[in-house]
Amino acid sequence: MMLGVLLARAGVDVVVLEKHADFFRDFRGDTIHPSTLEVMHELGVLDAFLKRPHQEVRELGGIIGTERVTLADFSHLPTRCKFIAMMPQWDFLDFLAAQGKRYPGFKLRMQAEVDDLLWDGDRVVGLKAKLPDGTLEVRADLVVGADGRHSTVRALAGLKSEDFGAPMDVLWMRLSKQPGDGSETLGRILPGRMFVMIDRGDYWQCAYVIPKGGYEEVRRKGLAAFRASLVEIDPKLANRVAELASWDDVKLLTVRVDRLKRWYCQGLLCIGDAAHAMSPVGGVGINLAIQDAVAAANILAAPLRAGPVPESVLAEVQKRRAWPTRMMQRLQLFVQNAVISNVLRLKRQPRPPFVAQLLNWFPLLRRLPARLIGMGFRPEHVRSPAV
Repeated sequence: MMLGVLLARAGVDVVVLEKHADFFRDFRGDTIHPSTLEVMHELGVLDAFLKRPHQEVRELGGIIGTERVTLADFSHLPTRCKFIAMMPQWDFLDFLAAQGKRYPGFKLRMQAEVDDLLWDGDRVVGLKAKLPDGTLEVRADLVVGADGRHSTVRALAGLKSEDFGAPMDVLWMRLSKQPGDGSETLGRILPGRMFVMIDRGDYWQCAYVIPKGGYEEVRRKGLAAFRASLVEIDPKLANRVAELASWDDVKLLTVRVDRLKRWYCQGLLCIGDAAHAMSPVGGVGINLAIQDAVAAANILAAPLRAGPVPESVLAEVQKRRAWPTRMMQRLQLFVQNAVISNVLRLKRQPRPPFVAQLLNWFPLLRRLPARLIGMGFRPEHVRSPAV
């Protein structure tokens, strides 16, 4: 959607296809980081964007065992917004769609599920999509796969990925917010368990980390046992875990970390999770995808106005974004393997590691994780023209 807006803004005709009838999906990536807010500022729409309901997170903290730690402080970032904006992704996508409709070359088709690519020899020249009442065929100088970690587009194109593994999956749920809860986004680490509560205004969006493939075992123990484990983590939840009326109220995120070896072929490019599935560590996935979109628009806008784009230009997009993606995935894999996998094996009360204690003792050090989470390794800026 962001790439579509940027290219339409630059005078390129764009068709964005969304397979669902709306953007309403619970527990999608809702963390809009300072790097993305900076893009909104560069587009001149930040003030309008922030009028949408959101919460502002200026610090990230946690409780490890019984000790409280502050892990990141965003208040010193060299950005217009020194906070993470918590906004439902459907609001974000609705806002971007409205921006796109300002440009005559932007078209959005809902309920259009891509199921085939059109080829001319070795070159992708368009695609086919299923509609509720038939089939849509789109001929295009470039097809962009931005359809997530289970990308149909990349599978149809035969692009190969490297899987780096993950020791955990995540169960997402929502619990009501009550007076006296406070508003701090907080993680809790206890023996064998990790739990995160994200303030969403009138409710908490909660993430419960479980060992990879452990969902069936959790279900086998029963919903009552699952509710009891939440109360063990935070006794204040005792009067609201009954809001989880069935397993339908608990959503499984199967965590995977992978990266395409080659993000493109003739006539086709993948970006975002379709090119590199990210771990939920740091909540950076949506923001890395936005950075891909900005870089792709910067590189592709002028060539696309002239027609089909040669592979060498598509290679520039991968070259630009491969290093920051690789670095962020390495950081996520380190946290997964050195922290999360150990926590899930713990049998006794954990204590904050030395690094976390340093962040408590020397608040200045909190700026480093804030910069890595909030801005990433190579923040992109809008260079594509407004035609």
